[in-house]
Amino acid sequence: MRTIARAAVAAAVLLGTSVSAFALERGGTLTYGRYADSLFLDPVLNDANVDIWILSNLYDTLLLPTDDGKGVQPGLASDYKLADDGKSVTLTLRDGIKFSDGTPITPADVAWSLKRASKKDNGIWGFMIESIDDVTTEGDKTVVIKLKHPDPAILAALTVFNTGIMPEKAFEASPGATDEEKAKAFGEHPVGSGPFVLKSWDRGSSMKLVRNEYYWGKGEDGKPLPYLDGIDFELIPDDATRILKLTSGEIDGAEFIPYSRVSELKSADNIDMELFPSTRVEYITLNVRPQLAGKDNPLSNAKVRQAMNYAVNKDAIIQIVTHGVGTPQTSYMSTATPLHVGDKPLYPYDLEKAKSLMKEAGFENGFSTSILVLAGNQDEIGISTALQQMWSQIGIKLELQQVDNPTRTQQYRDGTFVMRNAAWTDDIADPNEITSYFVYSKTIDALHTGWKNDEADKLFEDSQKEMDPKKRAEQYTKMQDIYNTEGPTVPLYETPYPVALSKKVHGFLQIPLGNNIFAKTWKDK
Repeated sequence: MRTIARAAVAAAVLLGTSVSAFALERGGTLTYGRYADSLFLDPVLNDANVDIWILSNLYDTLLLPTDDGKGVQPGLASDYKLADDGKSVTLTLRDGIKFSDGTPITPADVAWSLKRASKKDNGIWGFMIESIDDVTTEGDKTVVIKLKHPDPAILAALTVFNTGIMPEKAFEASPGATDEEKAKAFGEHPVGSGPFVLKSWDRGSSMKLVRNEYYWGKGEDGKPLPYLDGIDFELIPDDATRILKLTSGEIDGAEFIPYSRVSELKSADNIDMELFPSTRVEYITLNVRPQLAGKDNPLSNAKVRQAMNYAVNKDAIIQIVTHGVGTPQTSYMSTATPLHVGDKPLYPYDLEKAKSLMKEAGFENGFSTSILVLAGNQDEIGISTALQQMWSQIGIKLELQQVDNPTRTQQYRDGTFVMRNAAWTDDIADPNEITSYFVYSKTIDALHTGWKNDEADKLFEDSQKEMDPKKRAEQYTKMQDIYNTEGPTVPLYETPYPVALSKKVHGFLQIPLGNNIFAKTWKDK
């Protein structure tokens, strides 16, 4: 913050007036450097963070997560109530809310959007609202969500991107015979109710958003949000280039800063280096199918996976890659995720135990394998290089294959990858999302790995209906024990979100659930 802004803050405190009345400036465009481009801007049929963290700026939900990522607050709905029997939710829409094309948001649009999102097999995130049985409307402001069974996470689920409210008529008028075809067409020129609107998208290069003139939110000055006129997202996959453009003033902000550069940027005169609290975990995903490319797959052996875990000195990787910012994982989910259990690091470094497990598994002499690494990503290269050296101690020869994000994503979704660097961030203040994605085989084959455990599947299904907090906690304790013992990952560490911003930028927030909040961001002119 500039000296004049600091003075304004002091004056505001003394006078009891709003800080923004002195410091806030409207207008201007923020240029933000991204590590990878978006793929598909439909809130229901996608599963990639590169989409999700843009969607929350284009589409709005009935409820919103609180800034700490642990609760809910009103969104498009100004009021909401869960019935005493837990079998319905009644929501009241705000007065005068509109989509970005100026058309009114009606209860019918809400009902259609939620029915589409909860339709069986319509997007992998449907499990979060599978409890929805029907959505009815009453008058011009009331929506009633009727549930098949009590759902312990339904209010939190109404904050998640896949429940974004969309205009039924505009979507259904999009070209295409199927929902997916219509979604792809609609996603090229989406109409939502979030603070920004897509102006243009040069795939692989840039994306430009402009302010939604009909957004319902109000700023500190009592005028409509957002403060900015627009956001220009520039695709800059290489970490070093992204940072160079930021420090030279070519861009105003940059995501996914390598931890090796955090200390340097903290001391830069023109940069605010932020470490936002998160639910982010870093891990290696292993394809555990019995055969890959027609050959027997050593990673399908649980003892091999355990050996690989014990052979990794996670404390060393945390120092090498995060420069001490990270902390070892104590479960597959972050310590900030509700119902997390575990107070000790998973698989403490034990090379002798790793060698013994390799021998028991029949791989005393090791084997050759490979890992997909995002080209230009210093953290992933650092992690994979360290793994290459550590696993060589138990006879595993690891080849690093640097690829772009679309290539890696396709191999991952096709289940043809061998191993990949990966990170996860919760989108909901509940453990059901990460558990469905990691543990529950019926969602996406447990991270597209082919792993399956019948007991864990049953526990998850039961937990989705369990309203007794104690019993639900017990179910999640058992699921974590099963997965942490034999699951298809090498858990590494959890870290905050590293975002670097020009000191001219104020009000940006990345909440623990990953959402990039630009609605209240503003720039000095």
